[in-house]
Amino acid sequence: MGSKELVEYAGIAVEVIGVLLIVGGLLFATSRWIFGTKIAPLARYYRYREDLGRAILLGLEVLVAADIVRSVALAPTLASVGVLAMIVVVRTFLSWSSVDRALSAARPAPARRTSGGPFGA
Repeated sequence: MGSKELVEYAGIAVEVIGVLLIVGGLLFATSRWIFGTKIAPLARYYRYREDLGRAILLGLEVLVAADIVRSVALAPTLASVGVLAMIVVVRTFLSWSSVDRALSAARPAPARRTSGGPFGA
């Protein structure tokens, strides 16, 4: 077995792991949503979205790693580099939106004024 074949098999193995992470995360998030009946429905929905988003991000990270291994080690084609670029863009957007959502959730609500006027008088 040559080094190119070894890199190809390693890339396939890492891709399988990435897909399994996404599918496993989907199953985990869905089971938490189904069996989490003690939580309010809206909170369950948000938790489901966060769990699913984490699973997709983690799986995409691993898929990007597999594509990088294949692209760097083997002769990169325009199609493989294009697919890698699309995956990186999707992963970056998902990561950015999840960080933005986490920051907005952690931000304290502005204090309410009880008296009238712009200066609180």
